[in-house]
Amino acid sequence: MNNVRSAWLLNRTDAGGGQSRVDTRLAPLGTMAPQGVLATRDGVIPGSQSGRYAMDGLYVFGDQVGMTGKVAPGRAVVQGAEPAGSYPVVVTDYTLLTFADGDPNNPRVDLVVLRVYDAQQDTSNRTEAVVEIIQGVPGTNPAVPSTPRAAIALAEVTVPAGASAGKGGIPWDTVRDRRRATVAVGGIIPRGWGQNFPGGYVGQYRDTGTSLERWDGTQWKQYPEPRAGWRDYTPVWGGDYEPQPKVNNGSLTGRYLHDGSIVHFTATLRIGSSSNWGGPGRNGNWWISLPVRPTGPSMSGNLKFRTSSGYYHGGCYVEASRHPNGSACGWTANKSSGQVDGGWVDGDWPDTVVEGNWFTVSGFYEASA
Repeated sequence: MNNVRSAWLLNRTDAGGGQSRVDTRLAPLGTMAPQGVLATRDGVIPGSQSGRYAMDGLYVFGDQVGMTGKVAPGRAVVQGAEPAGSYPVVVTDYTLLTFADGDPNNPRVDLVVLRVYDAQQDTSNRTEAVVEIIQGVPGTNPAVPSTPRAAIALAEVTVPAGASAGKGGIPWDTVRDRRRATVAVGGIIPRGWGQNFPGGYVGQYRDTGTSLERWDGTQWKQYPEPRAGWRDYTPVWGGDYEPQPKVNNGSLTGRYLHDGSIVHFTATLRIGSSSNWGGPGRNGNWWISLPVRPTGPSMSGNLKFRTSSGYYHGGCYVEASRHPNGSACGWTANKSSGQVDGGWVDGDWPDTVVEGNWFTVSGFYEASA
């Protein structure tokens, strides 16, 4: 009984035997992931007994010392020449593979493939699906044989120099898995051999092993696309008078989030012992620059600050003047009674510019670009 079967390879009336109902039930059918107008992305159908892995099927391994390995049962799709179409194939039982002894002097790399021979489409004069070994050429740095047409690579097996059943055999832990997955059209392609392949259509998805990617017509892009995160910026402290205030040994820090056309920001001024605000009596409007220039009309923001008199809450407004990136200006505060104070929060506010005091402005606005 043949363990390797293909649906749609033989006509029912062919003397070599037709496609059985069991073949039809076992072999994968339906429209698979496209790789062109008529071509299909070939590969192994995903699935595992425990659900722990993307693919158990058609795994190449060795469970004893020697030159004989095994291919696990599984299902696959093999693409021939584009006009020939694709072949659904199933391997129904473990299949033995016996590798030729190693070259006396050099290692070689053999390629295990699942291959379809179709006498109506090639010159093989054969009509069957097989698991076979494409033997490599020994060398100091042996090359991997090319995958034939109408075949999919399953594994690269290194055969050491001088290897034989009685001399160590094949080191099965060095077998290189070459399987790649294919799924029905619209399905997410699991991670397998090689990520350097183009999508078949805009909107196709694949699993990278840690996230999803979407094909946009020219490249794979992370899906969903990562959103912007908070970033630092260095604000400028200014006033509507000369000389301008100076932070000196104080600090001025800022953070912002530019998400689409909206900017969220927060900036904090901490007064140091040598911070210079220019002196009282100037009634100057303090401002802190924004990270990104705003657009449209002025928008309101928030103000929090601390002096020796206590903690205060108030407001400010965002505008596109006073700095190339615009500013948060017009700092006002409520009285301890909760009523709005009529004055600006600046050098004239009682106990404003004292070491250790701090001022935080925050808000959000529409960016100009």
